[in-house]
Amino acid sequence: MNRAAFGLDPDKKPNIEVNKPATPTSFWRRPDVNLILYILFFTVLFLMWQDATSVRKEEIPYSQFLEYVQKNEVQSAVVSDQHITGILKLKGTTGQPRRFVTVPLDNAPLARLLAAHGIPYKVRHESHWVALLLTWILPFLLIFLLWGWIGRRMQGAGGFLNIGDNRVHIHPDTLPKITFDDVAGVEEAKEELRESIEFLKNPQRIQRFGGHMPKGVLLLGAPGTGKTLLARAVAGEAGVPFFNISGAEFIEMFVGVGAARVRDLFHQAREKAPCIIFVDELDAIGRARGGPVVFGGHDEREQTLNQLLTEMDGFDPSTGVVVMAATNRPEVLDKALLRAGRFDRQIVVDKPDLAARIKILSLHARKITMADDVDLTVVAQRTPGFVGADLANITNEAAILAIRYNHDAVTMADFEAAIDRVMAGPEKKHRVLNADEKRRVAFHESGHALTAAVVPTGEPVHKISIIPRGVAALGYTMQLPVTEKFLATENELRDQIATLMGGRSAEELIFGDISSGAANDLERATEIARDMVTRLGMSESLGPLTWGRRQQSPYLGGDYTEETNYSEQTAQQIDAAVKALIEEGHRRARAILDNNRVALERLAAALEAREVISGEEMRGIVGPLAR
Repeated sequence: MNRAAFGLDPDKKPNIEVNKPATPTSFWRRPDVNLILYILFFTVLFLMWQDATSVRKEEIPYSQFLEYVQKNEVQSAVVSDQHITGILKLKGTTGQPRRFVTVPLDNAPLARLLAAHGIPYKVRHESHWVALLLTWILPFLLIFLLWGWIGRRMQGAGGFLNIGDNRVHIHPDTLPKITFDDVAGVEEAKEELRESIEFLKNPQRIQRFGGHMPKGVLLLGAPGTGKTLLARAVAGEAGVPFFNISGAEFIEMFVGVGAARVRDLFHQAREKAPCIIFVDELDAIGRARGGPVVFGGHDEREQTLNQLLTEMDGFDPSTGVVVMAATNRPEVLDKALLRAGRFDRQIVVDKPDLAARIKILSLHARKITMADDVDLTVVAQRTPGFVGADLANITNEAAILAIRYNHDAVTMADFEAAIDRVMAGPEKKHRVLNADEKRRVAFHESGHALTAAVVPTGEPVHKISIIPRGVAALGYTMQLPVTEKFLATENELRDQIATLMGGRSAEELIFGDISSGAANDLERATEIARDMVTRLGMSESLGPLTWGRRQQSPYLGGDYTEETNYSEQTAQQIDAAVKALIEEGHRRARAILDNNRVALERLAAALEAREVISGEEMRGIVGPLAR
């Protein structure tokens, strides 16, 4: 790396201060506790010394003191509100003057009455120093100790007492270095980011042509696609410090704290340049401004966003600071963030296709011991729509299952069980179906499988199961795509509706009634039919038009809402078209099962006995099917 171009010593590594958690300190070793203990210790010593050095006084009853006064035997006396001290004329046994102390009786009539009857008496005043300690000194002492303890805890956690401190995480050179070799399945994104790496390593290369490195790189993609991993790989490839902070960590309950943290973050980055700032979950502070005003002014999030925009405008691109951010909700970002000069490049990190999933699985499979029967291509085919995090989870679950069943290596059966667990939930072994329910579920899933095998565009059946899984799934039919598809034709969608209606149709055919097991099938079929009518223009009665407008409101938690931009008469036509598509799929499924009833009964009987049947076993059981 050409560090001399940035005014740095080429042989000297950047001095990176790592935010490490403080080592817990013993309560008795804290400075404030020691100071309090010292004060208490010396106070006790002083009181003991004062008591030891004071002249010993003889305590006499108050009645005797009155006798001494009447006999004129008191040399001197000091009268206070609670004690009378003095010296008697009488000498003690040692020849020294007798010093006395007594407690007066404030009730003079009582004193005269007692003296008249010759009754000796003493007067005692109760000592209130314990009550004084408990009611005044001890509470203040406890409050002081509690405040010091809370302050130390909150300072260590970045809490109230240091609320303006930044929470940026700086990854040092001692951490495992992540490079592009550790990232698979996102080749287009890696190619785009390689240019940013070249800018960090050799900025003079582009400056010769009068250009400058991009100020910001925004990674867009679904959760789990590897956006954060890509950012760390860029820092690892460039060999520069990597500042990592989440967008939510800028926001606090006090207005102005987030803006202060943004300023501090960019100040640290300029000192460590060349470096990379990575802001994860940018939508936490980058939402579009506007909407309801909070308490008559800008809220904390908007002030933080304004400061971020100002900092990105203010820093010089030649300093070697690249700002990277990631979000899975680009539609809610403020337009000012996306303009040229801020986030110049927007790189989409999409869900991996079949080839990319194979690469990702191969990358994760290097960490585990696999058996020879494992086919990662089949695993990738069974996981369409899965992102990198999902595939890593499947690999880990397969390894855990191999340990559970005492396998020497991770087998294909372990991967199959891991996929079923992730997609449908864990097996509910305690949920035992009775004989009637088990037979109904077997016919229901067999109806799905036979319909999928007969429709022209149906994908091959991979597995049928009637083992309860998850919250409510009593069984499932798994199809394995032959090729990766990004489009769906009208005939394919109609075949999907027919396949979904196959379970309900099988129940009608065999039992003469229906059950609640088809609830999810009906929901999915209705969604497909409504999309065909309202969004895809696949209805003959309504024509090639879209009906309704989908929009996402950032103030409603990101949920999609549909705006009705058509008349009530059109709404009735839409409902009729959707109903027609569902009924057509129902009729097709019923006709397929009527024509293959013998195969349906054979498959359901085998499924009821085995509980799990593979696609190859199904084809051997049913034989040729009537089309």
